[in-house]
Amino acid sequence: MTAGDSDPRPSVLAVVGPTAVGKSAVADEVACRLGTSVISADAMQVYRGMDIGTAKTSEAERRAPLLLVDVVEPRESYSAALYQRDARAAIDALLDRGEIPVLCGGTGLYVRAALDEMAFPAGDVEGAARGRYQELAEELGPAGLHELLARRDAASAEAIHPNNVRRVVRALEMLDEGKSYAEQKVGFSTPVAHYPYRLFALTRDRDRLYRRIDARVDAMMAAGLLDEVRGLVAEGVGEAITSRQAIGYKEIMGALAGSCSLDDAVEAIKQRSRRYAKRQLSWWRRDSRTIWLDMDELGVAGAADAILEGLMG
Repeated sequence: MTAGDSDPRPSVLAVVGPTAVGKSAVADEVACRLGTSVISADAMQVYRGMDIGTAKTSEAERRAPLLLVDVVEPRESYSAALYQRDARAAIDALLDRGEIPVLCGGTGLYVRAALDEMAFPAGDVEGAARGRYQELAEELGPAGLHELLARRDAASAEAIHPNNVRRVVRALEMLDEGKSYAEQKVGFSTPVAHYPYRLFALTRDRDRLYRRIDARVDAMMAAGLLDEVRGLVAEGVGEAITSRQAIGYKEIMGALAGSCSLDDAVEAIKQRSRRYAKRQLSWWRRDSRTIWLDMDELGVAGAADAILEGLMG
């Protein structure tokens, strides 16, 4: 169902913004007042056992149910396509009960995948087609694989850097299904809502936000991030495709492997987190549907008030 259809169900609320801005607290407050659930839209909180480094809200701190965390093991692959399937199932279940889902997270692609019309290659993320193209990438090299894409779909090849093998593979998969990455990319820039929803982005003064990020990283280390990563490495997560790229885990794994000192790893986590926050802010500023809320002015309760007022407006 798209936003243009006649839909008597309530809108979905989305609380987004940069890391450490306060999204989880605001979404929990809103969901608690509405008597509904929060649906996580975080690409790394889906992994079990990756709790401290992803700032996953503990069960003791949750007042409202939190869905789509701890979905898969860290060694398993997960993607925006799988998230779209799971998030829409959760949203539809809440809507059918007459509840207003509260989507919360900083992974922009996941939010868009859940709430906007967005097509992904069908099938399992580790299906035969993907494996075949990954083997071709090893055989032909990035340039050769990109040339193959150019012969089949010049527009998509032009839109993807030759070194972005993962995206080239995705584009080739889509062609096998009769879809064009280039055409889908146009859809990315002109979104069409799958559900009627309101998008609220939280922000703070940049310097204050960066100080919160640095403080959060220090708190993660004090809470046992090093031991958490050490345990994951012992379980073989260091070889996982996606989860090992999570900010915090990658750097600590490097320190455990001896490629840098622990102090350097912590500083790298802070730097990468600040850069990630900047990218997150840029992502939502490109979306004209975004309603911005200043957390320095409003605080958690005030932001929740503004969101609930916006829901009624």
